[in-house]
Amino acid sequence: MIENKIKRKDFMSFFRDDEQLNTLSNDDRIEVFSHILSGSSDFTKELLEKVLSDYSVSKLIIIDTSDDEE
Repeated sequence: MIENKIKRKDFMSFFRDDEQLNTLSNDDRIEVFSHILSGSSDFTKELLEKVLSDYSVSKLIIIDTSDDEE
């Protein structure tokens, strides 16, 4: 049986190529975005603020409540 696996190098090349990314539907992009991080520790206030800034989303703010949980 032939296994079709994409190599990391090929994935990253695809990811960094705007023409290739434009072949993805909005649903494809949302699916990749929502599944790509390893776990909950990857989500930080800084990461979310950067994403909001990168996409010029100004109507949302991120509130870090980690100090409240101690």
